Amino acid sequence: MKRLFLNGLILLSAFYSQAQNLNATYRSKVTFPGQKLANVWGYAAGGKEYALVGGNQGLIIVDVTNPDTPLQIVQIPGPSSDWKEIKTYGHFAYIVSEGGLGIQIVDLSGLPSANLNHHYYTGLGQLPNPGAQLNRIHALHIDTTKGFLYAYGGDMFSGRARFFNLKPDPYNPTYAGYFNSNFTGNHNYIHDGYVDNDTMYSGHIYGGFFSVVDMTNKSNPQLISTQPTPNLFTHNTWLSKDRRSLFTTDEKDNSFLAAYDVSDPTDIQFLDKIQSNPGSNSIVHNTHILDNWAVTSWYRDGFTIVDVTRPENLVQVGNYDTYAGAGPGFQGCWGVYPFFPSGTIVATNIAAPGTGDGELLIITPNYVRACYLEGKITNGATGDPLNGAKIELLSTVLQEFSGSDGQFKTGQTETGLFTARVSKSGFQDVEVEVLLENGKVTQLDVELFPPGSLTISGQVLRSPDLTPVDGASVYLLGRNEVYPAVTDTNGQFSISDVLPGSYDVTASATDVGAVMHHEQKLVTDSAMTLLIFKDYRREKGKLKGDNFLNVRENPFADRTTVEYELPESGGYTITIVNLLGQVFEKINLPEKNGTAELGGSLDKGIYIARLERNGQWIQSVKLLKL
Repeated sequence: MKRLFLNGLILLSAFYSQAQNLNATYRSKVTFPGQKLANVWGYAAGGKEYALVGGNQGLIIVDVTNPDTPLQIVQIPGPSSDWKEIKTYGHFAYIVSEGGLGIQIVDLSGLPSANLNHHYYTGLGQLPNPGAQLNRIHALHIDTTKGFLYAYGGDMFSGRARFFNLKPDPYNPTYAGYFNSNFTGNHNYIHDGYVDNDTMYSGHIYGGFFSVVDMTNKSNPQLISTQPTPNLFTHNTWLSKDRRSLFTTDEKDNSFLAAYDVSDPTDIQFLDKIQSNPGSNSIVHNTHILDNWAVTSWYRDGFTIVDVTRPENLVQVGNYDTYAGAGPGFQGCWGVYPFFPSGTIVATNIAAPGTGDGELLIITPNYVRACYLEGKITNGATGDPLNGAKIELLSTVLQEFSGSDGQFKTGQTETGLFTARVSKSGFQDVEVEVLLENGKVTQLDVELFPPGSLTISGQVLRSPDLTPVDGASVYLLGRNEVYPAVTDTNGQFSISDVLPGSYDVTASATDVGAVMHHEQKLVTDSAMTLLIFKDYRREKGKLKGDNFLNVRENPFADRTTVEYELPESGGYTITIVNLLGQVFEKINLPEKNGTAELGGSLDKGIYIARLERNGQWIQSVKLLKL
């Protein structure tokens, strides 16, 4: 057999320019002069890792065990074509091409030797039509669970899926049938697909949808359902590790990586979609799912790493820009392979800018969990959800908008305490501090109120005799505003220029008592009656549901007692902070139930008592020390 060695032509680069790369470290690059590259796969055996690279002139095998010093083993000649796709089953590699000749099969068991057996399988004598042979095939996938190879596209059966049994002899497959779909026009053509355990998820690129097909009976596959994808040009599909979510790509300008719930294939639900670089019009190509990350090639944007642990909230947590260009276009990163045991990622650039020289990049990733920020934005005056409210984290680039149901989901990689601003035309802005942590969801539910200037008046009475209280202190405690007043001899008070919003309303008087009415929505000029009890009363009584703290006296003059009833013991603390987030007290709660005194060392002012467990916020209670 003829073998081609190009070791003397490999150009290794010790440096590669990086542009805004995140959680990905460049290790090395191999350049192939005068030869473009297509997709890439990988193979590991005997403690070594090999990149299987689809070169224009055939399969290139590169030892990437040491990512800093890759070594080309061999290039096995194949049909001349800019399209090459590779997959493995056991110690065999399967290569297909638009250049024809069917399926090339390479026995990799001889590695690291360059002397590898290989041949072409064309299905001659096995296909339904006498004398028919496999020729052009665009892509392939292997159901490793059941041992069947699926071939897509090309010039047979109008590009429908053909499948071949590998189990008896992986080096010599046997034809098992084809999916005789009955879609209209060229919608039967399958560009690529994913198959596991006899379920096929096929990308019908010209139909703009994926199909879910039961392949249990190879002689009679059963179509279960179809689902359109965001850009209606479904290029590839990949299933999540738990088999509940499917991820798709559309090979068009301004395209998306999209996620779907396929746990019930008869009722597929769209979950979320994401772009590598919104506004750039870049084109997505191939995605692969490694554990809870989607590693995806994006042509001119290189490749991205997206945390898909919560497929309804896709968050990009890493990227490496392999190509100097930007924007739309089919130059740059064709494919990326993330499945090596070492974690090394290999990616192929079709060609370096301005040349015909393909590039293989070797990258070390750092897989980081996303910090999630999710919630609901509502109209505080009506309770209705607000569509199009803007949520942004100040000092970062994170920005999201609420949907028609008021819900939003977003996230980032950076942890810490941030100020979130929520805004919408016709409403007051709200700023609130949020703590973001890797792998955790921070809930941010915000009511927005319209602007305005209200007058809030009322009377403070002693209970139970309803005697007016002279000189009582009244406070309206808003998120960012505090409005004080003192009653006259008739117990009357009036506060002007109050912004509409949600307020805790307090009234207290020496030797008379105190009361607090929580979360009073003030959206019009209002008058209220406040009854002061000798023993402090909270208007709504003991906290319920997910509320675990009950403050006996609030507001308080000296100190107050908090009662706590926790779901379990261990790890809980109460942290007292001011409105700037500065910590003043921290109290450990060793028991499941009990009481704790707090506030004795505080100056007069407004504070937040924060119930936490192992650093995670559980509940917050606003305190007022008079």
